[in-house]
Amino acid sequence: MGYPYSHEKEVPILSEHFGDPEARTLEGWKARGGYEALKKALDMSPEDVVEIVKASGLRGRGGAGFPTGLKWSFMPKDKAKPHYLLCNADESEP
Repeated sequence: MGYPYSHEKEVPILSEHFGDPEARTLEGWKARGGYEALKKALDMSPEDVVEIVKASGLRGRGGAGFPTGLKWSFMPKDKAKPHYLLCNADESEP
């Protein structure tokens, strides 16, 4: 069932196609809905995207579990250029 562990109430999202070798190619992934959420988000305003992320309850994976939508809402609202995206790729956690 699930990969690598499953629970009867589990609803796989990210791991839904892990066992399907056809889903491991870009074309296979796109055939299973890959990029659809991105296409939808690109047609929305940044504020609407943030509100959806807030409503989802998505949280960071750090120890504090900080709400992702709240963090995204801190981004400046002006149209100043250039734009930079900074990612913390090293949480130094086991």
